[in-house]
Amino acid sequence: MDIWTAEKIILLSFLLKGVWCVNLTISLPEKVEALSGSCVLIKCKFKIDTIYERYFTDRAKGTWSINGTQKMVLNSSMSNANPKGSIIGNFSENNCTTIFYDINSSHSGTYYLMISADLRGVYSCASVIINVIDSPPKPTVKILGQSEVFEGSSVSMSCSAKVLCSSRPPTLTWSSTPRLPLSRRSRIQEQQNQPELISNLNFTATYLQHSVTFTCTITYQLQDKNKSALNSNTLYVQYAPKISLSPRCSGTDVTICFCEVHGNPSPKVTWYLSGRPVTNSTCLSISEERLDSTVLRSSLTLHYLLTVKPTLQCVAINTHGNASQQFPLFPPPQETAQCQQITVWFLIILTLILLLYALTFGFGLYKIRQLSAKLKAKEVNVYSSLQLSSPNSVYENLNITRDTNIKRTE
Repeated sequence: MDIWTAEKIILLSFLLKGVWCVNLTISLPEKVEALSGSCVLIKCKFKIDTIYERYFTDRAKGTWSINGTQKMVLNSSMSNANPKGSIIGNFSENNCTTIFYDINSSHSGTYYLMISADLRGVYSCASVIINVIDSPPKPTVKILGQSEVFEGSSVSMSCSAKVLCSSRPPTLTWSSTPRLPLSRRSRIQEQQNQPELISNLNFTATYLQHSVTFTCTITYQLQDKNKSALNSNTLYVQYAPKISLSPRCSGTDVTICFCEVHGNPSPKVTWYLSGRPVTNSTCLSISEERLDSTVLRSSLTLHYLLTVKPTLQCVAINTHGNASQQFPLFPPPQETAQCQQITVWFLIILTLILLLYALTFGFGLYKIRQLSAKLKAKEVNVYSSLQLSSPNSVYENLNITRDTNIKRTE
């Protein structure tokens, strides 16, 4: 029986029995992750009674098998392992750390390590689960030490990710939506025997960072391609109101003024005309439109013509402060005012003329009717007078003449 067969028999017996010698204990992680196309590093330590340490020389052997079978995948003296790998730890330093290369999904499984010393009967076995993943785990992005962020406060954002085995170390990069200039600092530290890559963003919060989404991306440079994963966190900043737009009013007969403000929490807007708060009325009306959770647009409509120059002010307030903006209100230009004044006077004069004409016409009609009545009465009187004083007709004269001649004849 050759030495390879003997090692397989010893390894199989311990895999089936699940026991090991009390004077040798191997420490392996319960589970490790490997990125497909990269490598996997298995950190390994062992403890042994002091009296047996002298037997752990370069001739001590480590043997890896997979899934509880007799199939050996790696031996400390093998050169054709599958997957390719080697035990890089120094047994004289109680180190059995192992690395496998060119890992793919078919290499997932439970791997068993048996260590045997020069002294017969001094050996032990332990196992580790290797999980091969196609893409790296997402990093963790969080805001450190604050439940609420206020404008002017210092903010520290952290991105952390487990470091998997790779020929080149992975990198962490920050980005933001909308895009902002970012300053970062990165470092690698150990967390529970697992190397972790950490990158921090430090800045002073302003309203510009409100609702900005910060994204952290981890990238592994493999031989054939890059593999990456990302995660995001949105920052919400509490801040006092700000006036978004320049003050503007439009119109002549009807004047409309707009005031757009933003703040977190969303501010309340109050209008002041000549120092007095404005409420809805027949002459003044206020309307509001909420553009999002922090932006409010308010408009004031004046339903009359300005004849003087009043002061108009928009005031926004929330729990963190207030902001105000004065609006320039001007009466119509002098030419327009004069034109309007001439038009008014023209209408007044025209009305008076029409009224005077109506009065004159009515009075004239009244006089005509009165004169007509007088004339009719006078005609009646004249006719009567004419009838009383009118001369005898020819017929009457002939009769009178005849009567006279007859009397003379008699």
